[in-house]
Order: sequence, then C-alpha cells, then structure tokens
Amino acid sequence: MTATESIQIKWDSSLYDNKHDFVFKYGEDLLNLLLPQKDERILDLGCGTGYLTSCIAAAGAIVTAIDSSAEMIQKARLEYPGIDFRVSSATVFLDENRFDAIFSNAVLHWIKEKELVIDRMFRNLKSNGRLIMEMGGKQNVDGILNALKTVLQQHGFTEQAAIEQWYFPSLSEYCTLLERRGFRVTFAAHFNRETELKNTEHGIGEWIKMFGASYLKNIPALEMAAILGDVETMLRPTHYCEEKWWADYRRLRIVAIKEHN
Repeated sequence: MTATESIQIKWDSSLYDNKHDFVFKYGEDLLNLLLPQKDERILDLGCGTGYLTSCIAAAGAIVTAIDSSAEMIQKARLEYPGIDFRVSSATVFLDENRFDAIFSNAVLHWIKEKELVIDRMFRNLKSNGRLIMEMGGKQNVDGILNALKTVLQQHGFTEQAAIEQWYFPSLSEYCTLLERRGFRVTFAAHFNRETELKNTEHGIGEWIKMFGASYLKNIPALEMAAILGDVETMLRPTHYCEEKWWADYRRLRIVAIKEHN
C-alpha cells in the first residue's frame, strides 16, 4: 500500500449503530451549520447508516448519499427506503447535476487522497454552493494511538505499529488545501471533544476493534486480546474516569463556499 492510499475497512453496521452511535449523534450539531432548505440538492458524503441523511431529508432537501461501504449502504436503504443511497467513493463520485451543498461528518480523515477528494467536492458543487464538514483534526485520538503502537511494538508486531491509518490535519493545513482549490473558508474551528464510550468495561478495546482494525490485522485472537488488555491498562490513568472510558477526540469543523466555477 502506498502512502496515499486509503485503508479499506469492512464495517459492522449493527455494531456501529448500537455501540458507536456517537459518531452521528455528535453530527446532529453540524446540521445547524448546514441548515438544509426545502428542495435544495444536498450530497451527504460518507453517510454511514443514514441517520443524518434522514434528518437532512426531513427538512425537505433532495438528498443523494454516498458511502464506500456496501454494508453501511445496505442498512441505510433498509432504514430509509425513500432516500437515494449509493455505494461510491468520495474520490470518484461526480454528478453532472451539481449540488447546492455538501455535508460530510467524520469521514474525510479516512481518505488520504486529500487533494483528490477536495477536487471532487469542488466539482460537485454549484457556484456559491457550500461545504459543511467535520473530521478528525490534529492530535485526534493521539493517546489511544500512541498506546496501541507502543503495545504492538512490545508484542513484536512492528509492521502493524508502523501503519498510519488516518489523516488528521491541522486547521491551517486543511483550510489551505481548500483555498488552493478555490474554496473560500468562512468558518473553521479545531476543538477538543472528549467522547464517552458505551462499553464501561472494555470501551477502548472495543473502539480499537471497530475503528482501528487495520492495526490488528493478522494477529491471532489470543494475542489480540492480550494487546488490547495491555492498551487499556496503559490508558486507564488518563482515559478512564467516573467508571467510564473516554476517547481523546480532537475535531476539525469547517464551512467553505465555492464562489466560482
């Protein structure tokens, strides 16, 4: 795998909804920046199981929603049959009928081909169309990631420890990329959001298995359990409080306008 390729994850859509619904629940606040209007054409880029898409559609907007995960799209179609859900990559999707707005929550940090996806977003928008997005920002889950890599090294899994699964840019870095392509950034914030994990016993281990599966690839089950146990032991002083596990999230939230074609 090259440095620019994004890692493909096979998602468990039921586990995602039942144990990690904070991903889209926190995204509800992002809808206040989108403010979808009746009959607007809106692209939900990286829609997951479709909950936020349904909120946009409920406002009267005409929504097209894409996700690269067939498992996620399958569940979204079952839950919200009246919405146009498609299996497609954000680096590939292009609609000849351009959109009034693009909405993207907790997706863009999975895509290392950052210039390519920004170009696709720009080309998919009408003139004066708006981009409303949130992604993992600089230092996102640093505590979890550093502990995991340290423990992987200790167990002899140096190849897995060297993986760089995500792209977590600084505010200035991502705004510069957007402006270079022709966007005008009108709002940008990089902020801490400590996030409670539902599993009070093994919240960190469950989070890693859901979102950091590539770090555990080809590791036998017993060894994996030992690794996750060691990671939780290492993080307990900093990530366990009031009998709950917390993830050290740092988010990047941006609103940008495509002023000209």
